[in-house]
Amino acid sequence: MHVKLPFTKMHGLGNDFVMLSGPDVAGLDLHPDRQKETLEKLAAFLCDRHFGIGADGLILPVPASDSSRFDTRFVYLNGDGSWAEMCGNGIRCFALFVKDLGLVHSDSFTVETLAGPISPKINADRTVTVDMGPPILEPALIPFVAENAQSPVQRLPLSVLGQSVPVTPVSMGNPHCLVFQDELPQKLDPAVFGPALEIHPAFPAKTNVEFVEVLSRQELKVTVWERGCGFTLACGTGACATGVGAMMLGKVDSVVNVALPGGTLKIEWNGQPDDHVFMSGPAAYVFNGEIEVPASVLPKVPV
Repeated sequence: MHVKLPFTKMHGLGNDFVMLSGPDVAGLDLHPDRQKETLEKLAAFLCDRHFGIGADGLILPVPASDSSRFDTRFVYLNGDGSWAEMCGNGIRCFALFVKDLGLVHSDSFTVETLAGPISPKINADRTVTVDMGPPILEPALIPFVAENAQSPVQRLPLSVLGQSVPVTPVSMGNPHCLVFQDELPQKLDPAVFGPALEIHPAFPAKTNVEFVEVLSRQELKVTVWERGCGFTLACGTGACATGVGAMMLGKVDSVVNVALPGGTLKIEWNGQPDDHVFMSGPAAYVFNGEIEVPASVLPKVPV
């Protein structure tokens, strides 16, 4: 037996997502507080590019735990069914999605996420500027575990595949490992070192990995190996983390364009640990549809 499930496909700079319209889709209770394992299986099925819709992640808006503080709640799972605290490209898509659904009524609102409160603003041209909050630089909170790791960690050498790699870890609610290619005698191959760094013991929650080239004081070029996804065309939190890391190291100014394979994001940060990071960029609809989900994935069929 199959369940027909309506969905919307969206993307932010090619980082693509399956959007479900809420906690009760087609009569199914998909609230994460009650159906955690079901959502994990559903995300892996829907995001499969051969047997499902195909996406980097699954996104649902659900009611906030405290409606006096938050307008809605952002739920995000990676394409492999694992949970993620935040997704910068996903939160821009989410902002348009919930506004167009009428789940929020203002162009500026506050979203509950596993990374804390996030405040997007929908601009007149339907690009989205997101207050991503301050960066997390304390090693234990990233989390990052290594000898002599003092906050902020900068250019700390890790042994990876027999090579010493200087890394700068930053969290934007989810962990990122920045590798600046200009700090190495020879550029690293992201396809080789991305997977190795993702699961490096220094990152107990695994990590996203950004391979960074500094083009100028105002522009960075980034290749992203995303935790639980592999290569992605863009990563919003990764762009933020990259901007923060490059600014801390004095490589760029306080406003920088981060060029990703799928397009460019503008990142702003004043350089102080308590200052908030702002990310601006597009979000786009791709199509609406309906998919048949097997009972092995969604076993609880409504009566």
